[in-house]
Order: sequence, then C-alpha cells, then structure tokens
Amino acid sequence: MLDWSKISTVLLDMDGTILDLHFDNHFWLHHLPLRYSETANISLEQAKESLKEGYEKVVGTIDWYCLDYWAEQTKLPIKELKKEIQHLINLRSDAHDFMLALRESGRRIILVTNAHPDSLSLKIEQTQLDKYFDVLYSTHEFGVTKESQLLWQRLQDKEGFALESTLFVDDSINILDSAKKYGIGHLLAVTNPDSKQPAREIADYPAISDFRVMLDDIKKHPITEGF
Repeated sequence: MLDWSKISTVLLDMDGTILDLHFDNHFWLHHLPLRYSETANISLEQAKESLKEGYEKVVGTIDWYCLDYWAEQTKLPIKELKKEIQHLINLRSDAHDFMLALRESGRRIILVTNAHPDSLSLKIEQTQLDKYFDVLYSTHEFGVTKESQLLWQRLQDKEGFALESTLFVDDSINILDSAKKYGIGHLLAVTNPDSKQPAREIADYPAISDFRVMLDDIKKHPITEGF
C-alpha cells in the first residue's frame, strides 16, 4: 500500500484519523442541537435544521472549525458544552500501536488539524495524544484550513519537509485532494473515522481501516542516516 522506505515525514490529521470521530459527530449533530433547542426554546428538529443551515454556509472554512464563531452564532458556551461529553473523546483503537511504531522508526511526526486550538487542548488533556508527536499544529495558527493550498505552503515553509518523502493521512477526501494538488508524495485515507458508523468505500486513494496492518512494514524501514 505504501513504500515506507521512501517516507521520512508523517503528517497526521486528528479527528477521525488518530482520535475517534464519534465525539465530534455526537457533539455537532446531537449534543449542541439539544442544548440549542433548550436555550432558544425551539424543538430539537428545528434546532438541528437551523444548525445544519449554518454549518453548510461555512463548511471547509476557518469559521466552520472555530469555536468562537459558533459561540457567537448560537450564543452558547461551546467550549463548556464540549466538556459535558468529554468522556467520549478517545484515541482510535489502532492509534497507540501505530504511533509507537512511527516514533520508534525515527520519522518526524506532525499533527495537522483544522480543529480550533481550544478543541486541540481539550483533546490533549483527555488523551495525552501530544506524547506521540514531534509538533502539533492547529491550522488556525496559519489562518487557513487544509482545504486551502496556502496552508500547505505555509506549513512547508515552517517545517521544511520534502514533498516526495512526506506521507499525509486524513479521513476527508476533500482534504486529501488538496494535499494531492499541492504535491504531497504519499497519501492515505481512513475508511472508518467514526467507530459507531460503518466503514466507507474509498477508491480515490490507498485506504485503511486498521493502522496495525502497516506495523511490520514501518518497523522494517526505520529512518537511517542520510535518508
């Protein structure tokens, strides 16, 4: 699936890739609509419809991922509402072994998430995922999302990775398309981002449902001097 002898840098998405997307799906599709219906004194279905319309207006932009934006739109304390269900924040079941294998192989491991910095902080607090990475970036630091070519340019300027020896893993096809357009040399899709949902069929990219099938290949190709 991947030629690990040619990969020295690994860029990883967070939600749906390293963390189970169930938390985020439950929050945005169920928990926030519930709290919004209570405070706005409307039915749950009305709340879901209103939020859905709002989501569709900004999907893929910084605002879509911005907790401050949604706090303003809903007049609700989004950060606090997320804490109400923080027990749902979990690593994917295959993430720990995968991340350890990457670290032991000597590769540079970089988290690149569109999540708001406050979401990232909450998830680090809940899972200690930062221990697996050399550096963690929220795209809010760069002012643009992974859907934008500008993000990849600014990230590469900061990190200096070589396109031909970099792997990027994400559960979003749109974002993988953006990385491909920029020229990232190795791409991998996650078919089962939400543990409560069935896996998807993905034909456009190499795709995986369990990172552990790659462990032997990763271990067979550690980074050596002069890579």
